[in-house]
Amino acid sequence: MTAYDQLSEPIRRFVRDKGWQTLRPIQAAAITKILGSDDNYILASRTASGKTEAAFLPILSKVNFKEKGVRILYISPLIALINDQFERVEDLCKYLDITVTRWHGEANRALKESLVKEPNGIILITPESIEAMFVNKPFNVKQLFSNLNYVIIDEIHSFLGTDRGIQLQSLLYRLQQVNTTHFSIVGLSATLGDFKEAKRFTGNEAKTTVLLDRTPRSINARFKFFQGDGSALPDDLLKDLYEETKEGKVLIFPNNRGKTEEVAVNLKKIATRLKGHNNYFSHHASVNKTVREYVEFFAKNNKREFFAIACTSTLELGIDIGMVDKVVQIDATSSIASLSQRVGRSGRKEGQESSLTFYATNRWSMLQSLACWLLHGEGFIEPPVAQLKPYDILLHQALSITKSYSGIVFNLLIEQLHSNFSFNQINKTEIVEILQHLIENNILEKIQNEIIIGVDGERVVNSKDFYSVFKTEETFKVVHKGHAIGEFPLSAQIREDENIFLAARIWKITFIDEKAKKIEVIPAKDGKKPTFSGEGPPIHARIRQKMLEVLYCADQYEILDQASADELETMRKEFAVYNIMDQNTDRPMLVEEKSVTLFTFTGTKINSTIAFLLAQAGCKNLCYHSESAIELESTQKEVMRTLPKLSNYIDSIDSAIIYQLETNPAILNFSKWGSLLPTNYQVELVKAKAFDLQGARAFISNINFVENK
Repeated sequence: MTAYDQLSEPIRRFVRDKGWQTLRPIQAAAITKILGSDDNYILASRTASGKTEAAFLPILSKVNFKEKGVRILYISPLIALINDQFERVEDLCKYLDITVTRWHGEANRALKESLVKEPNGIILITPESIEAMFVNKPFNVKQLFSNLNYVIIDEIHSFLGTDRGIQLQSLLYRLQQVNTTHFSIVGLSATLGDFKEAKRFTGNEAKTTVLLDRTPRSINARFKFFQGDGSALPDDLLKDLYEETKEGKVLIFPNNRGKTEEVAVNLKKIATRLKGHNNYFSHHASVNKTVREYVEFFAKNNKREFFAIACTSTLELGIDIGMVDKVVQIDATSSIASLSQRVGRSGRKEGQESSLTFYATNRWSMLQSLACWLLHGEGFIEPPVAQLKPYDILLHQALSITKSYSGIVFNLLIEQLHSNFSFNQINKTEIVEILQHLIENNILEKIQNEIIIGVDGERVVNSKDFYSVFKTEETFKVVHKGHAIGEFPLSAQIREDENIFLAARIWKITFIDEKAKKIEVIPAKDGKKPTFSGEGPPIHARIRQKMLEVLYCADQYEILDQASADELETMRKEFAVYNIMDQNTDRPMLVEEKSVTLFTFTGTKINSTIAFLLAQAGCKNLCYHSESAIELESTQKEVMRTLPKLSNYIDSIDSAIIYQLETNPAILNFSKWGSLLPTNYQVELVKAKAFDLQGARAFISNINFVENK
């Protein structure tokens, strides 16, 4: 019996009406497995391979929707992705009498209230909306989700190794507690770097299977190099980029919102001058939601006109914007996972080749881009970093559980947290210490043996910001003549009479309302250079190692243009002065008259740890370069005397971190809820998330720095 034959008749009719000649490999495999078992599954295959249908076709065939209750819960990392997938899921359900409901802050309230009265069908939701329901309307949780059969998690890789992922794991555990039977989990991903961690995410690794489609994608990639000055993009690059993108449907990925706006504005200027098309857009989190949705609608529904969208990770995930002819990456991505997602946006049509053009504005960006591309070809994707003891998320969930119960017996709260598979590495003694600290600080209150939310805790849990575990930057709304353009991050550059990039235009700030957090602007015409901030995420050590390998090999790469090849050859000659015998243990050390530069070629977290330890050892004027190098204002003799001693500072790092927490609390900024923890747990959080002590210790023990000769 074929996979198609195993589907229910209404679903087979859907497939026939779509005119599908065959099912995709991941779809055929998923149909057979999901229909034959109640196990959990992770469906891993490239972008546009039909993963959504691979999950829904068998589940819709299997589930009895005539029984009371919501039967399928689809969880997405983005509201925009929910809105996008809503039509797709409705289309899948058109031959079945099934209600499909969007459940998030922007969704229709009347439809949600109707569903609570008569729970049925499918809900599309974000983790934060599940959290809000637990906190504010726990009865609705039981009413809606006590009969769940399946939970489908889209873009599951985006949750792995993150605070948000731990929160979602905890919520899944709590949903299982209110479920009358047991629901199965199906995760969808195009970029998984660690299948073991994905299986562990479901809470039952032994009953979770990964279905992996290794069907290769043909990609036409090219590299171009234009030396920049570190600020604005070079004019020659912009002119070449215009020629590259003036025809076709193109996504352009710079690495931050500022560069995104710079690209959109300048391409539009060039197009106006050369009488090209005018469809140049920017798309990122600071652009007004209505504007973003218009851009998505235009791209998806436009059949004839060319367009170019400069965007950030907002268009990296699976939002459907139709067929894209080409993807452009400006300067290096921070991860191979991100690169895989981006290149997957083009060549989505069956048999179509993906097209990817890299631009680099400096030699290190070019080298990192090349390293990422080579690792992508080798099939490497960064594995998520498991957080064994997420004390801050446990604290958040303790407050959430207490609020949802409107008071809970102390020992029962401890047991609920300890039995939750998200926190199974945190022992009961640690849980009790954290809860006692919350009680002492009026976040929780203990009345005899019952725990309730304390006076100060009420302010925390009643905030609309409570439902998320990730920090959002403070932003000002940008307005022109009463019309919202978007939002701009608060920074020192926000001043009246300054120019800013936003929504593919340049604006002049005319008035800042600090109290209302609003910026009034007008179109800028004075030519003053605009501003926009933005920094990239950490780099994995394997990428840095690959950069070193490229420098010390003789391979020639056909995908490099002449300028890129020439620059790589120049770098190889410069680094040839270091007698690197073993790339696993040797690293270059540039010794100059008044400074020493350590080319560590390792990951951001190890580099940050080493820089922190060097500072503790008394090294002054540390400068941490993006190319994975640490510059010290010191002599070679002093550096070589200090390096072997750094491991000793790891053993006493707790006191150094405590001092930093007291004098520079920003060291804990990566954690939204960490500041509520006892100090010793804040220290453990910093060690686990900001540093890599084990990696740094191994690096210090094994690495031999080789001086330039």
